Amino acid sequence: MMLLPLENELFYCQHLFDSEINIQEIQKFSVEQKTGKGLEHYLKEAAADDEKEGSARTYLVKSKLTHEIAAYFTLRSGLFTVKISDEYFYTIPSAELSNFAVNSAYRNSHPEISKIGMTVFSDFIIPLVDFMRSFMGIQALYIYALPESQLINHYEKMGFLRLSPEQEKYVHQHVKPKYDDGCIFMYQILS
Repeated sequence: MMLLPLENELFYCQHLFDSEINIQEIQKFSVEQKTGKGLEHYLKEAAADDEKEGSARTYLVKSKLTHEIAAYFTLRSGLFTVKISDEYFYTIPSAELSNFAVNSAYRNSHPEISKIGMTVFSDFIIPLVDFMRSFMGIQALYIYALPESQLINHYEKMGFLRLSPEQEKYVHQHVKPKYDDGCIFMYQILS
């Protein structure tokens, strides 16, 4: 059985409330891209409330050497529904990667460390989702990605797929949260 914190050679992962200092440290988190400011705002202003309500779990990926926050991600339970025909649909139990960002301040002060996002995804997000799968049914992981071609390409390299335009419209009409307005639904079936 997996125990937290997860770790690799460079980073370890903590739940937001694992340490009192985390609430202070998240105020140093920054996202340089203008379109990513919502991710910064979420961490600083809404993550703790979602934790208390039980609607999401936020994890900080921190440097083993400096204990700076390198990235964060938020997971919540979810599902999405695909249309099979006019009369039938199929619901896929899933985990939603509702927030995922690399700390620009960390990236700028440690340019020698590359592929932080890919590392966080493969070494922390996927193992955590796999662990959750040992307790409940989860067939897929999905995300609502900001509509930027570079970001969409990055998620595709991580194994995320897009639905057909008709299926994506169906998902958006049935399960897309208002705060993800304008974002692109992407998913991957877990093996």
